[in-house]
Amino acid sequence: MSRRIRRSALPIMLALVALPLAGCSAAGGAGSTPMPTGRTFSNPITSQGQDPWVIKDGDRYLLAESRDGGIWLTVSPKNDLTGIDSGTAHRIWTQPVDGPDSQDVWAPELHHIDGHWYVYFAATTADKDNANHRMFVLESATDDPLSTYTDKGRIADAAGRWAIDGTRFSWKGQDYFVWSGWPGGTDGQQNLYIARMTSPTRLAGTGVLLSEPTLPWERTGNPIEEGPEALEHDGRLFLVFSASGSWTDGYCLGMLHLTGADPLDPKAWTKSPKPVFAGNADVVSPGHASFTTSPDGTQDWIVYHSAREAGAGWDRVVDTQRFTWNADGSPRFGQPVAPGAPQALPSGQPAD
Repeated sequence: MSRRIRRSALPIMLALVALPLAGCSAAGGAGSTPMPTGRTFSNPITSQGQDPWVIKDGDRYLLAESRDGGIWLTVSPKNDLTGIDSGTAHRIWTQPVDGPDSQDVWAPELHHIDGHWYVYFAATTADKDNANHRMFVLESATDDPLSTYTDKGRIADAAGRWAIDGTRFSWKGQDYFVWSGWPGGTDGQQNLYIARMTSPTRLAGTGVLLSEPTLPWERTGNPIEEGPEALEHDGRLFLVFSASGSWTDGYCLGMLHLTGADPLDPKAWTKSPKPVFAGNADVVSPGHASFTTSPDGTQDWIVYHSAREAGAGWDRVVDTQRFTWNADGSPRFGQPVAPGAPQALPSGQPAD
C-alpha cells in the first residue's frame, strides 16, 4: 500500500561514502562527476515533500502537490527550477468534507490540454479507507493554471478497481492513461494498467494489464509498480515507474520501453532488467519522478523525492538533477547526487 503523509522536518544526514543499498542497484551509473564551475545549487530543493510534479509553463515552473486539505500549485520565480520552493503557492482546490475524493489526496499531476489545465489525483472516502482509493480529475475554467477548477469526478476504466498515481501521455495521435492498481480487491501487489482516453476526463473500456512487479528489485516490502511517468525522446517512448514499497529503503525507479507498435499491447513493452535510478549511501529510496527541461530548453532534468535518511520511510525531501541520453536513445539518469553537493544551475537559470 502506498501512503503519502507529511511529517516534521528532521536534520539532513550526509553520508561520506556511496555504496549501493540492499534491494536496488543503479543501472548505467554515471561514474565520477567533475566539480561544477560557476553558479551552483545543491539538493534538496524543498525540505519537505513527496510525489513532485513539476511542469514548465513559459518562463516559470509549476509544482503541484497535495497538502493542508487541498491541492496547491507553487509558481517559481522567473526561470528558476531549483528555487521553486521560494515561489508563491496557490490553493487551486479544497477537498470536500465528505464524498469519494475527500481524504488522502495523493500525487496530483498537472497537464495542459487544448486550452485547459487538468489535474489528475488519487483520493479516498471520508473514512480514509485505502481500499476506496480511486483516480479523479479537475478541469480549469480557462487557459490560466491558477483559474478556478471544477471537480469532474472519477476517471476510471470499466473495471473501476483501486487506482492511484494516474498519468496521461500522447503517442502517434492517441491519448493514453496509465495507473497503478490492485489485480483484485486486496491490498498487496500493485501492477501498471493502461487504457485509451476518449477525452481528458474519460477512458475507453477496461484497462489492459501492462506490467507486473516480477523482478527482485520490484518486490522489497511488497511487489509494487507505481508512479508511472511517460518520457519521450528522439521518437522513442519510455515509461519510468517507481518499484518496491515506497516506505522501504529499496524504493527505486524502473523503466518500460515501447519496442513494439501498440502501447495497449503488453508485449510491445520491454522492461529494464535493473533499476534505472536507485539509492546509494547518500540518497535513500529515490522515486516518483517527473521530468522537465532547463529554462532555455537545452537540458533535461529529473525531479524526484527521496527519504530524508535511511529508515525514514515517507519522511521525504525533493531533489533534482540533470540527466542525459544513451546512444540507443534511452535516458541515462546516473547516480543520485548527494545532498549538499554542488551542481551547476540549469542552463538559462539566473543566479539570483
